Amino acid sequence: MKRGIIIVLDAVGIGELPDAKLYGDENSNTLMHIKEQVPTLNLKNMCNLGLGLIDGYNIYEKTNNPQGAYCRLKERSKGKDTTTGHWEISGIHLDTPFPIYPNGFPDSIIKTFEKRINSKILGNCVASGTEIIKTLGKEHMKTGYPIVYTSADSVFQIAAHEDVIPLNKLYEICEIARDILQGEHSVARVIARPFKNDNDTFYRTQNRKDFSLPPVSKTLLDYAKEQGKTVACVGKIEDIFCNRGVTKSVHTHTNLEGINQTIKYLKEDFEGIIFTNLVDTDMLYGHRNDIKGFANSLQEFDNKLPEIISSMKDEDILFITSDHGCDPTTPSTDHSREYTFLLMYGKNITPQNLGTRETFSDIGKTIATYLNLKNNLDGKSLI
Repeated sequence: MKRGIIIVLDAVGIGELPDAKLYGDENSNTLMHIKEQVPTLNLKNMCNLGLGLIDGYNIYEKTNNPQGAYCRLKERSKGKDTTTGHWEISGIHLDTPFPIYPNGFPDSIIKTFEKRINSKILGNCVASGTEIIKTLGKEHMKTGYPIVYTSADSVFQIAAHEDVIPLNKLYEICEIARDILQGEHSVARVIARPFKNDNDTFYRTQNRKDFSLPPVSKTLLDYAKEQGKTVACVGKIEDIFCNRGVTKSVHTHTNLEGINQTIKYLKEDFEGIIFTNLVDTDMLYGHRNDIKGFANSLQEFDNKLPEIISSMKDEDILFITSDHGCDPTTPSTDHSREYTFLLMYGKNITPQNLGTRETFSDIGKTIATYLNLKNNLDGKSLI
């Protein structure tokens, strides 16, 4: 039984793309800059697959006997967000980036939203999620008004204390926002950001939920499900694809939980796809410019990689990649427009340098080819 296993290390870019200056991301290089700042970072297992041999500026350990195929990938789509990156991996290219709101959302959107939820809102600004609940948390608890904010990414985020606006109500108003944000205001994601407090200390909980746009065309997941394959998703993959093309899924709260759930799926018997997002590098460390935390998260994954590999079946192919950058060594706390890396491993994979690819979609096309799926996906197969 053939399977393609995609593991996305969220926000682990490998160097600025040629158009990075258009996004304000010149000199970003998430993976290399972290190694420069934390020389003790030892991704020996990923390096055994060829990480240190990927084209471009590369300071990771070289090996004379790589166990996998390796390359770096350009992002053909416009943008640098989670949805764009994951959709491109699965075969969709976006010529127009999702809208962003550096000055907050227009009055027409906010007034419509307030009317639909029968409540005023707080915020409506660009902000760090952890900082805005510190700033507006007390006022939110006093008034009951949800906090709306965005970032440099295409997101409409709604923060609410779980004891003030219960989770089911928060998710309901997120669905209302998703219904409003269509057409020219079709943001990539509406995100529920629940939080709690301990006296004057406010902190986000693990009950985040993403409400994405449905994919604009068929993806690898759709083709696989339609043709009778299992599509098992771990983490926020289900949300990113609006549950389209998914046959089973599990939400996770930490990278370690996501890794362990991936291993559980690997030990099951089915043909198809396992698609995992490990978000800690992005959510907990990239956006907070926490270099040490980012490095520790990478180390945690690398330490678990042998267990992942040992759980693979003979016809499995593993794809380790990313969706964009988020260089914590730069002043910016936002995503960065970077190449991503790809490591491929399996008994049917010939170790080799596959150079620099023109699109993330080569991953989806490769899996579709390997699973003998009839498809119209863009990209070129790597096998």
